[in-house]
Amino acid sequence: MGTLASLLAGFASGETAAALKRAKLAAIVHLLAGTAALVGAGFLVGALYIWTALRYGSIEAATGFGVGFLVIAGLILLVFRLSAGSRARQRERRRKADMTAVGLTAALALLPALARGKGGLGLILGPAAAMLAYAIYRENVKSGPDDPDPGAGI
Repeated sequence: MGTLASLLAGFASGETAAALKRAKLAAIVHLLAGTAALVGAGFLVGALYIWTALRYGSIEAATGFGVGFLVIAGLILLVFRLSAGSRARQRERRRKADMTAVGLTAALALLPALARGKGGLGLILGPAAAMLAYAIYRENVKSGPDDPDPGAGI
């Protein structure tokens, strides 16, 4: 409830509108700077092409630049493919953390209502006792043949 009141107070005070204006201005400035950087890089590539064409000939320069840009594209795709597994693992960790946070938030939100209701304490302590028993069971289970560290469960 306090978070909602804080959010509403932020809207009422105009802080949110000011933050949105700052973010919009920053996005525009970064877009203009990025555009200028791309145009500058294009002119540098053009100048390098002209220099190469004067030195080696226009056909050789065009062929060299074409091959060079194709190699760069191939390297970018190769790095993207090699890092796909890492990105998938990171997404999975983030998804698990988000689901844990949502579950914990829901449990904490329901806790007062369960504690007040008839038999609420039993509804809270029952699953907690089951989780504790399962944790004790997992700690004392003997390791199987697939376990890489047989001494870890002792």
